[in-house]
Amino acid sequence: MPNNDEQREIWFLTGSQALYGEEVLSQVASQSQSVVDSLNISNNLPIKIVWKSVLTTPEAIKKICLDASSDPSCIGVITWMHTFSPAKMWIAGLSALQVPILHFHTQINAELPWESLDMDFMNLNQAAHGDREHGHIQARLNLPRKIIAGHVSDSLVISRITHWMRAVIGWHTAQNLKLARFGDNMRYVAVTDGDKTSAQITLGISIEAYGVNELCAAVEAVSEQEIDTVVAEYEKVFDVAPELCKGGARHNSLRYQASIEIALENFLKRGGFSAFTTNFEDLGNLKQLPGLAVQRLMAKGYGFGGEGDWKTSALLRIIKSMTTGSIGGSSFMEDYTYHFGPGEPKVLGAHMLEVCPSITTQKPRCEIHALGIGGKEDPVRLVFNATPSKGRVVGLMDLGDRFRLVSNDIEIVKPDKELKNLPVASAVWKPMPSLSTSAESWIYAGGSHHTVLSTSLDIETLNDFANILNIEHLHISETTNTQDFQREIRWNGVYHKLSNSSRA
Repeated sequence: MPNNDEQREIWFLTGSQALYGEEVLSQVASQSQSVVDSLNISNNLPIKIVWKSVLTTPEAIKKICLDASSDPSCIGVITWMHTFSPAKMWIAGLSALQVPILHFHTQINAELPWESLDMDFMNLNQAAHGDREHGHIQARLNLPRKIIAGHVSDSLVISRITHWMRAVIGWHTAQNLKLARFGDNMRYVAVTDGDKTSAQITLGISIEAYGVNELCAAVEAVSEQEIDTVVAEYEKVFDVAPELCKGGARHNSLRYQASIEIALENFLKRGGFSAFTTNFEDLGNLKQLPGLAVQRLMAKGYGFGGEGDWKTSALLRIIKSMTTGSIGGSSFMEDYTYHFGPGEPKVLGAHMLEVCPSITTQKPRCEIHALGIGGKEDPVRLVFNATPSKGRVVGLMDLGDRFRLVSNDIEIVKPDKELKNLPVASAVWKPMPSLSTSAESWIYAGGSHHTVLSTSLDIETLNDFANILNIEHLHISETTNTQDFQREIRWNGVYHKLSNSSRA
């Protein structure tokens, strides 16, 4: 399983100045610590916040920003100007900062003490203009940042901080993500291709290629005892077709998928990889296209992209990291075919084999069926329907001059009728605002045909993630119309060409 257990922290930086004297600064320190304590005891935040001493000099500010950027446990900072903190003191530090930043515009009290209000109170509680000074310098430096205004007792404030923290986790995952490609991308396909060097510069991900026969050799090295253990787990957690059970006519096919799973996971762990791709056009000596094996690894948190699609594989891993502990799941997906009517139009999403069981509450059925592509033995796979839920599909594409995220809000629904003959896992959904507007907008955006379907990813988290990385995000929602959407695409194109900041 990809490593999610490393100690991660968000540092809380409080700004002030020596002008106020030790008594006031002592109160500033005590009150900023109480804000951090209140945030941490909310029990909703996915990362611990660590309080740091009040900052009153340019030297101290630069040092803490350099420390935050170099400390592997620190993956982001929150700033708050409790009093007035002259912003020129922050220029060197903020310019050196290499982790995401949230500007928390708050104060210690929610309610003003109207009757006892005096100048001592006013001098201590100056965030209303101290944070505006701080915000000015962040704007001058053109820092990608999130600004949240409100009191720590407000549940909406906690929720928004949580979304930002999850986006920071995604950023940190991308910065450290290694992806193994077994074979190249599918021949002649445009959208799964892209500039891997620019992806590492912009997103942080490292994409490394391996010949598929390295995987084949790893499969052959798996022991029968290891296979026995994994097959026993299959029979415990899945509804395994009788022909695949021990003593069944095709039990060896199930065992072969187990050997692929074991070999793949061992290979990924040894190399420090948290995502991978395969390609049915390049299977080498593999007897089956990896199906069940891939589904199992996605359920464990690995990213995956079919047909060599490294961008979707990386995106899936990132989204899984951002949504750890959330209700729902995330899967590699493809808009496969449409239902235009009668009734409400819908999309049927699936893939040849590789859909993650995290998007269903059903007990998946483990089956084997013919696959008329790839020229190999019939592969074993899990078959299920996605559980009805609100969610979204997200695509990542390389436009040549920049990377673009496109997302579409959806509602997963039950199929209109039973899918008796569909031998793969699938999801049926209603795209917002309608099938026609959704599809037209997605195609205008140059959106990928592979996506990540997630029932656990909040749109604010996705927006924050795009903002941290300074990449474009086009969101198709209930209010989208194609005319305005095309206008947004054109304006975005002008912005990115003029800024020349999103592609190295």
